[in-house]
Amino acid sequence: MHQRAPFRRPPVVLIAVAPGTWLDRALASQLEPRGYRVLSVFGGHDLLDRAPVVRPDIVVMDADLPDRDSVGVCRTLRQGRAAWDMPVLMITSTPATKQQRLAALDAGAWDYLSLLLNPEELTLKLDAMARLRLEIEQALEESAVDPASGLYTARGLERRARELTSEAFRRRAPVACVALGIELEERGGRAAPPAAPAVALAYATRILLERARASDAVGRSASGELALLAPGTPPAGAVQMARRLAHAIEAAGPRPARLPPLVVRAGYEAVADAHATPIEPAGLLAHASAALAQARAGDGERIRAYHA
Repeated sequence: MHQRAPFRRPPVVLIAVAPGTWLDRALASQLEPRGYRVLSVFGGHDLLDRAPVVRPDIVVMDADLPDRDSVGVCRTLRQGRAAWDMPVLMITSTPATKQQRLAALDAGAWDYLSLLLNPEELTLKLDAMARLRLEIEQALEESAVDPASGLYTARGLERRARELTSEAFRRRAPVACVALGIELEERGGRAAPPAAPAVALAYATRILLERARASDAVGRSASGELALLAPGTPPAGAVQMARRLAHAIEAAGPRPARLPPLVVRAGYEAVADAHATPIEPAGLLAHASAALAQARAGDGERIRAYHA
């Protein structure tokens, strides 16, 4: 066979099996020498909890999970916990029937395979899916907007910041950036479900996109937090905007099931006249992020202006 090109990064495969099943060990022995990172969970509940946290490139699921119906688990994964561009493979230890394959495909699986499949054929299938997944990831990194969430990417935010600061400079207009940190409220020492941070972020993203102005650019910054670029917004308007959005995220409802109450902290940078007080686009984003870090580490003041 021809020489394989290396992956741009190790693809992450999350395997869901019954405890004591040899499938995860068998796949790990085949995939890890080919450059994969292989993780295992034991059962459908664990898979649904871990997938939003791990964000694997491929999910391989035993078709006979011990705690939940595998087709139902696959369908739940597709209902908000896993992007459609993430391949999900279901594997059965018996010959696959037409009805089983159709049910799995209808639930969002990319394929329904039998362990009677040649191991080399299985790894080649996974290689092809992993390469497609990584190419999609690279394309999204280079795009301005993430189509799955509707948020500007870090690159898109940087591009939009250049446009807005340039326009504000020409018009002697105000411009602002607000960075938002979403935290889970502590509740009597009880640990939140492992998937809660990812669910909270998705929930906050939906609220933010609904409540932001049409002129605002909402995205994920390079440091990972939610950020909003606000043209025509002076410092006083930026703090009002931060308070309004924080209240909307904390108070809007109903929240997803089992999601604890949320606490929102914010940092902002704003200038009243971008011509009189020029600011670099990267500085606008970085200063808001730094102000958020100050709010998180401070004395309880949850909304902070940037101070050098």
